[in-house]
Amino acid sequence: MKSAPRPRNIFFFLLALLLLVCLAAACTSVEEVSLEEWEAMTVAGLEELLAQTQFKPWQGEEFVTGQPGGTWLSGFTAEPKTFNILVAELDNESSSIVMMNLDYLVNYDVIARQFTPQAAFFEIDVDEEEGTLRVIYTLRDDLYWSFYNSPEKIPVTSDDVIFWYDVIQGDRTFNSSAYGGQFMSLEDGSRVRIPIVKIDDKSFYFPFPRIVANPLLTTNMTFGPSFIYQRAFEEGGHQAVLDLFNIATDPTEIPSMGRWFLTEYVPGLRLVFRRNPNYWETNAQGHSYPYVETNVVQILPDLNTQFLVFLEGRIESYSSRPEDLDTLIQGQSGQARQRGRRNSDYSVFNAEGSLGASFWSFNQNPRNSEENHYLWFSQKEFRQAMSCILNRDRIIAQVYRGLADPKLDFFAPPNPFYNDDIQLQYTYDPQRAIELLASIGIRRDEGGIMRDWRGHAIEFDLTITSDMATLSDMASILADEAAQIGIQINIRPTDFQRIVEQLTFTFDWQSVFIGLGVNFWPTGGSNVWPSHGNLHLWHPNQESPYTEWEARVDVLYNEGSFTADPVRAQVIWDEFQSILLEELPVIYLLRSRTFYAIQNRWDFDNFYFDNLNGAETSYLFLRRD
Repeated sequence: MKSAPRPRNIFFFLLALLLLVCLAAACTSVEEVSLEEWEAMTVAGLEELLAQTQFKPWQGEEFVTGQPGGTWLSGFTAEPKTFNILVAELDNESSSIVMMNLDYLVNYDVIARQFTPQAAFFEIDVDEEEGTLRVIYTLRDDLYWSFYNSPEKIPVTSDDVIFWYDVIQGDRTFNSSAYGGQFMSLEDGSRVRIPIVKIDDKSFYFPFPRIVANPLLTTNMTFGPSFIYQRAFEEGGHQAVLDLFNIATDPTEIPSMGRWFLTEYVPGLRLVFRRNPNYWETNAQGHSYPYVETNVVQILPDLNTQFLVFLEGRIESYSSRPEDLDTLIQGQSGQARQRGRRNSDYSVFNAEGSLGASFWSFNQNPRNSEENHYLWFSQKEFRQAMSCILNRDRIIAQVYRGLADPKLDFFAPPNPFYNDDIQLQYTYDPQRAIELLASIGIRRDEGGIMRDWRGHAIEFDLTITSDMATLSDMASILADEAAQIGIQINIRPTDFQRIVEQLTFTFDWQSVFIGLGVNFWPTGGSNVWPSHGNLHLWHPNQESPYTEWEARVDVLYNEGSFTADPVRAQVIWDEFQSILLEELPVIYLLRSRTFYAIQNRWDFDNFYFDNLNGAETSYLFLRRD
């Protein structure tokens, strides 16, 4: 039912969040609009668009009591590939489905900027004299694993969490994205694993050998039922765990401790979810959320079809692509009736630019040291030059119709250590790109082709996911800008799962457009920014830092993680951001403004839409009239 992650679902930089940060899939062609024309029309055009939409961000309001009942109809662009919690980490669509059956230990309130209890209550016990701390969790008493149409309710216990932390996430063979976050550095530079200790059936704790700045972020997690996964592991080992809950599984055999049961899956057609009456969160009358009884997710891979289906009223909501916006806004309730259309009865909401952004990254893995592109990519001047040919204004004008902003910072503004003074210095400037390349021996020949110091033409691949035409349009503009200074970029549309394999297993890629979520906390991304991380994309799983700048980033990330004083921490995180914006292992692209339409048969008292939470639809109910 949800269209964007609520705060409780944005912990860790899981690869499952890939490609959901700011780029909406589209089927556009790059339409030539001069920057002068765009600048002349953008302000007036944007104001006109916004005047015809509603702005309703969530600011901490209480949710009103609603009426149970109804069916939520939605569209999904891809088939799930698994219902296994662990396997789903590597596939966004599958993860979105699996998460509807689960809960995190704690939630993060982005408005109050503080953690709140979710599946568990928490206590942080700090021993200043010893320089240690403990995070103590106590699971809710009313937390159960249950099955659809079954009276059986199995209490969620400490054993579930401990098994998942120790055996699933803690075993490197499983390659869980949470593995790296289980380790921390001591003052002597050694790394130790943070253990988990059982207190009783409902309580457990994580003892930290050092005081850390954000222990809840470090230990927050979701998990599976140990009575199923542990038995599979004991009987068949790693492969038996990975084989659990494949797409051929009867969905009613999958237990839930979240808001929904998956009750039906028809490949190519739909998934059906039913409300979990055993879910712990209830309204004032004791009714478990959500109010909606049934959630039907239709498989609609073509976004043009999905848009038409929404206009016909056969799905409840639609996240607009730039090229759909005029039609979408003009088709709203009152305007649609004036034009004689009967199917449309919806409202359009707008949100400010998304907080996250996809980025452009280059493979610097030494296993490719014999390849020409490795010699180029491993020099920061080359990466800086590539940043200088990234024409964000042109992309915004021609692909996003002016409805986006350049992403020139590193942290997102809600991050407590965001510093507006720290901005990317290598913005669009082709002449500067030429000069930077010349500084490392790359120059144009008489025919205008850029060649390196050995005479090799500068030519490399840019991998993009094959089902996102917006990325294709952006890549086409980038390739055109590169060609103008003599560089050839070959665009390689690739299946998403294949991209995941390239980034995490085979490492046989050159450059890529990808996304890894939002930097809400500086210590987020423990498997991305430190050099040992398995999602340190440009060169993962380093046994020791390969470059001086990565060694310094490791030190800063480590120091910042253990610095509770915000004044001292700001100095650390300022340098951290500055190095990454200078070395450019990733080059952020842009932040798109987002628009969301929803059918008017739903009461909007509990509906909110903003760039922090996305579309809040978890507490929706049908209108009473």
